[in-house]
Amino acid sequence: MKDIIKLADSLQDNEIKVLRAFKPKVDHLADLKGLPKNEFLRAGMWLDNKGLIKTHKTKTRWIQLDMLGERYVKGKLPELALLALLKKKPLPLDTLRKHFPQDELRFAMGYLKQKGYVEYRHGTLAITDTGLKVRVTLEFKFLLKLAKLKEIGVGTLLPEDQYAYQNLKKRKQLVREVERTSIHFTITDIGKKVLQNLSDEKRIGMITSSIIKSGSWEKAKFRRYDVSAPVPKVYPGKKQPYNQYLDDVRAKLVRLGYKEMTGPLVETEFWHFDAMFQPQNHPARTWTDTYSLKSPKYGKLPSKKLVSTVKVAHETGGKTGSIGWNYNWSEKVASQLLPRGHGTGMSARKISEKPAVPCKYFGLGRSYRPDMPDASHLIEFNQVDVFVIDKNANFKQLLGILKQFAKELAGATEVKFVPDYYPFTEPSVQISAKHPVLGWMELAGAGIFRPEFTQSLGIKEPVMAFAFGVDRLAMYKLGINDIRYLFSQDLDWLRKEKIVK
Repeated sequence: MKDIIKLADSLQDNEIKVLRAFKPKVDHLADLKGLPKNEFLRAGMWLDNKGLIKTHKTKTRWIQLDMLGERYVKGKLPELALLALLKKKPLPLDTLRKHFPQDELRFAMGYLKQKGYVEYRHGTLAITDTGLKVRVTLEFKFLLKLAKLKEIGVGTLLPEDQYAYQNLKKRKQLVREVERTSIHFTITDIGKKVLQNLSDEKRIGMITSSIIKSGSWEKAKFRRYDVSAPVPKVYPGKKQPYNQYLDDVRAKLVRLGYKEMTGPLVETEFWHFDAMFQPQNHPARTWTDTYSLKSPKYGKLPSKKLVSTVKVAHETGGKTGSIGWNYNWSEKVASQLLPRGHGTGMSARKISEKPAVPCKYFGLGRSYRPDMPDASHLIEFNQVDVFVIDKNANFKQLLGILKQFAKELAGATEVKFVPDYYPFTEPSVQISAKHPVLGWMELAGAGIFRPEFTQSLGIKEPVMAFAFGVDRLAMYKLGINDIRYLFSQDLDWLRKEKIVK
């Protein structure tokens, strides 16, 4: 009994109005007249959820006149109009085309010929004896009936109406069907018990400033609230999960003491390849591995002194002890523009500024490569490029940093190192991590920048460098199995995905 009273005390005003409408011999329906339809239905839904009433839905289909049907009711169906014209005298097709649109004439002739109301002879259409007796069709009778009644229930059609309706349905815009849902409530046994225990005492359901000021709340009865009842989920505004992850990566690198560097999205081949000692005949410069810019095609090179130093490094090795690539280096090739295919050009630009040693920098930005999109590849992606300049920097330190980055930024638990080749690092290494679904995936390429690269730009100390594909790091961290899902428009995922720090 206590639970019934608690339930009665917790009902909202609109719920009480709906429930009281079931009270026998007492007219509470007047209370519902001023209740908007949406509030009435909402109150019914709440009472249904609490088991006090049962909701019954009945769907019915109704037939109404459509646009052409309304027009033909005011005049005649094309077949009847044609029949009326032919009752006067047979007419050739050319004359009939002047009276009817082509599609209406074609249908009307086909309909009347099928019924045996007209016959076509020597280019002239004439009415038959059977056609002379026709004044109206079942279809037109049905349209007139619809016009009078406004609508007819599908389940109430007489046999002749059903026949006419099926024929009219095959034609466009004559009739249409609409579906209506009727809702009615019945009270349950629990609802009856709650109804008997409803208090007539006025309650306060919401505190307002006027209630507080007047002090009327002190002696008032408050509506009981069930704090354990389920409430609708709220999805507040938040950053897109991948954008949030990029911000977190940037913030974490700054906290680790790395300074951020930036660079242009459209780069010259000089900074993208040549400054890093990548030869101009390297396969990575071809259309299969790198996009090129159609217009403008060429950009501006840096100072002549720097260009000359890079040129010598490529051709002879310069003062680095290397023999270079032993070819004629071209300024024209170096000045060609491209959407950057990696972010290491930012490292080259920053190193050319001769930052104070020791130092460590990172750059996080968009890159573009002509790849085939699949679960682990995209034609555009984010990459974080990192370099550390220190006189004591060595390859063993680099491996330790790579492993720590894979764990911190991706949450990877299994990593492995594989020897690799890059034109601008020696030694070079690749770090891969094991994805729970996709298996081993490459995360980063790394190595010690070659002296032909760094010394040409004015740095003599060793430089450790690596570049992570941030999209793949995000796959681990966000727990997704397809890299394309980082840019998903799936609202359910965007709403429910937790922000992972």
